[in-house]
Amino acid sequence: MQKEIFQRLDRIDQLIRIKGTGTPAQLADKIGLSERSMYEYIRLMKEFGAPVMYSRERQSYYYVHEGRFIVRFLSE
Repeated sequence: MQKEIFQRLDRIDQLIRIKGTGTPAQLADKIGLSERSMYEYIRLMKEFGAPVMYSRERQSYYYVHEGRFIVRFLSE
């Protein structure tokens, strides 16, 4: 179950970086989630510091600053 969460976060990140999410409903469909669940993923990304915004003009989510959302373990 957790692996699916990380895979979805990675896919959402990929689509945001190329500004190819489409509307919230379209993104939910691309990820295979309900629209409500998709909003929870976006909220989670924002809680972890991702500067995610939605452009009504472009009809896509985007990052305010260039970057990428990564969830992984880094050893010191």
